[in-house]
Amino acid sequence: MPALPERDKTPHAAQREFSENLRMLCAYYRSVADVCRKLNINRAQFNRYLNGTSKPSSHTLERICDFFGVEPAEIYLPREHFHQIIQVRPKQRTERSVHGEHIGRLQHQSVGKFDKYLGYYYEYYYSMSSPGKVLRGLVHMFSHEGAVYHERLERFPQHANLDETYKCKYIGGTFYLNDRIFLIDYESLTGNEIAQTILFPTYKNKVARLSGLMLGVSSSNQRSIACARVVFEYLGLNIDVRKAMRLCGLFEPQHGAIDPTILKVIDNSPHKDQHHFYTIPL
Repeated sequence: MPALPERDKTPHAAQREFSENLRMLCAYYRSVADVCRKLNINRAQFNRYLNGTSKPSSHTLERICDFFGVEPAEIYLPREHFHQIIQVRPKQRTERSVHGEHIGRLQHQSVGKFDKYLGYYYEYYYSMSSPGKVLRGLVHMFSHEGAVYHERLERFPQHANLDETYKCKYIGGTFYLNDRIFLIDYESLTGNEIAQTILFPTYKNKVARLSGLMLGVSSSNQRSIACARVVFEYLGLNIDVRKAMRLCGLFEPQHGAIDPTILKVIDNSPHKDQHHFYTIPL
């Protein structure tokens, strides 16, 4: 068989391969406009990529390739070779794009609504591992690259030595949906738990306290599934984290270390005529 002619390796040829392959990828979607919306790229600029009159920056190229499920080196391959590659990937690429689209949409619509909620909080709830005691932990909500995240830090005394403590660190995503705040996180030090907290927002200009419910798993040997009422108390956008952590831990509710108004809100006693575990906004 005669050898195939070597493809032109000039920058102009590489740009032509990129444009042709990009048009091929867009054909898997309803329209170019649909692709631009999902990528959040200006339609006129994207058309220049398709026409070969402009090439994307390295950052934009990474976004485009990640969206379509290909590698940057692949999208510059000759059209025939590239077509062979993506033929075996369309289902995988479509599924990833659909799921990523929904998560991205949640993150995108949450960012602007979280401006006044960003910062540090004390969280209060009755401990799932030490019944009868109130846990005070530290929560940090922050934005990063167009999404909102949080960290929850907790500290407990060791059972054998009350002077020593062990810590739990939860990390996760934070979402604002249908007038509710959702925090979903997992314990990153041991990797043995996922928890969810749902909070009521506040309609005041300044955030003071937020209330809601937390669903998690006790770290005791029984690993019981538990739901508890919770209060977040706003501390500020910037704080002395070390000092704040020293004030976290487990507390006897009757010893006066916790504000009585907080104790009232996080009381998990069943309310009259309620068939589910409800809480009310502050």
